[in-house]
Amino acid sequence: MSSVTPLRVAMIAPPWFELPPSGYGGTEAMCADLANRLVARGNHVVLVGVGRNGTAAEFRATWDRPQSDRMGQGIPEVVHAAALPAILSDLEVDVVHDHSLAGPLLARGRSVPTVVTTHSPVTGEMGRYYRGLNGSVHLVAVSNTQRRLAPDLDWAGTVHNGIDVGLFPFRRDKEDYALFLGRTAPFKGIPEAIAAATRAGVPLRIAAKCREPAEREYFRQEIRPLLGPGVEWLGEVGREEKLELLTAARCLLFPISWDEPFGLVMVEAMACGTPVVATRRGSVPEVVAHGETGFVCEDHASLVAALRRVDRLSAERCRAEAARRFDVELMAARYEDVYRSAAAESPHVIEAVTTTRTAAAR
Repeated sequence: MSSVTPLRVAMIAPPWFELPPSGYGGTEAMCADLANRLVARGNHVVLVGVGRNGTAAEFRATWDRPQSDRMGQGIPEVVHAAALPAILSDLEVDVVHDHSLAGPLLARGRSVPTVVTTHSPVTGEMGRYYRGLNGSVHLVAVSNTQRRLAPDLDWAGTVHNGIDVGLFPFRRDKEDYALFLGRTAPFKGIPEAIAAATRAGVPLRIAAKCREPAEREYFRQEIRPLLGPGVEWLGEVGREEKLELLTAARCLLFPISWDEPFGLVMVEAMACGTPVVATRRGSVPEVVAHGETGFVCEDHASLVAALRRVDRLSAERCRAEAARRFDVELMAARYEDVYRSAAAESPHVIEAVTTTRTAAAR
């Protein structure tokens, strides 16, 4: 429980999955854990999402079911955002924390400060989008690497994504397979994972989201021809099966070829005592301690040697580092600091909220 005055937070989740997600959904998992821990720390949280609520927060729904079957389309995001003004008008909050894509566009028209976590890349077109938000929101990077890629954005801070480490099972003795866990996209490196595991003589299991047309087409053309002895395709898995796979795996194989902002699955693996073998892209060097909680490889060719010696690493060290650096308690405390700083820049909001609460207490 926090010893300071509790905060009132409106948290806007994306419209694609319920919270917590039953399978794929790193942003949604982070939102659910954050909402739960903020409530446990004595804050009042109103979660705006879709479908049913599986968190400890108060809940408002913009859609009666998740929009995952339309993921990537614009209309679900726009409809989700369009519902926000009416929902927020009925709430007395200190800060809005928006994790959606379209929602932050409405921040300029409200008096309550808006914190936006940049779950997406901050380069290219997304960089242009975030620059358009400068002056209207308080941006939070999920890694220092991400922040360095766009130093001209209005950064309010960096907060690593976290997980509730205590909910992840730990296992010291591992099986022999390496695990790929993610989604079916070229920059995620499934062919490279297959090539490295095959050369290293390590069985590979691939648990990957493959729902969208582009994902299915990529699987048909590029992945399916590579499957064979020693390479097992599992498709998308639920939470329980994901935890079983992570806990038993020799390592998580993360051969990305893009600057991924964070990569929550790396922390999930470490929490299970499972080291990470990854390429040096994006936040990987920031998350994985080379030679301690995994191996950070300079190129895909280096993955082979890392796969062969990853069993020398300590499962206990992986778990301890996940708890020390990425537990949800630390994430929640850091976000509270961001919320208070954002509110401090809006003194009229603090005055109005304080007056309302004082009057209600009389």
